[in-house]
Amino acid sequence: MSARGRSKTGFTALFLVVLLAACGSDSASNNAQNPNGKGPAPVSLGPTGALSGASSYVILAKTGVSNVTGSTVTGDMGLSPAAASFITGFSLIADGTNVFSTSSSVVGKVYAANYAVPSPTNLTTAIGSMETAYTDAAGRITPDFLELGTGSIGGLTLVPGLYKWTSTVTIPTDVTIAGGANDVWIFQTSGDLSIAAAKKVTLSGGAQAKNIFWQVAGHATLGATSHFEGIILSKTAITLQTGATMKGRALAQTQVALDNNAITQPAQ
Repeated sequence: MSARGRSKTGFTALFLVVLLAACGSDSASNNAQNPNGKGPAPVSLGPTGALSGASSYVILAKTGVSNVTGSTVTGDMGLSPAAASFITGFSLIADGTNVFSTSSSVVGKVYAANYAVPSPTNLTTAIGSMETAYTDAAGRITPDFLELGTGSIGGLTLVPGLYKWTSTVTIPTDVTIAGGANDVWIFQTSGDLSIAAAKKVTLSGGAQAKNIFWQVAGHATLGATSHFEGIILSKTAITLQTGATMKGRALAQTQVALDNNAITQPAQ
């Protein structure tokens, strides 16, 4: 073989090595493991303690947040790009700075895209971090559990790991999420998520709601008087029916609808 031929062959081999290494790097980043416990690496919700991160909001939505009556929300709420007029049922009272509003139903502050600076910029960034978190959760590969229970997970005890369903996920009876305080769960579903009326998601062994991520391509519905734990990242909407309670975050790329609910943000 000529020197030119050897050079060309060597270049081709080098190119393939670099290409394969790059693909391997992407694969690894989508399959990162939890460095502090069992399960996958947690999903980042943006900077903690900064209003520019989705992690600062117990409810964050793009098109609207509604409340029929009587709800108690513990934590901050945010809406963008829709204006404050699309936050209904909270009897908002604007602060003198017009940076935020308050409500007797919210133990925290309410922010909207049409409020005074820096709220518009903060919310744009927070919405971006919510969308990035959704993409991250949805993009995780090599699930530990695939199509568990064919989507009906009531009565099960769910250990730390990555779970994937290509259909709707239902919780018709109580379900337990069991693991340590630093363990992580990611639940991926390409359909809807629902928990039946009066049923509960229960944590055991020190598991924490902040480490439980429900990535939902469809609509998430919490049945009347049910109890739910974890962070819902919904591509569409989240509905809490009458009397449902939740410890976690409701992060929706359309709207969040409440009806006499109690929703509390988890520990950071």
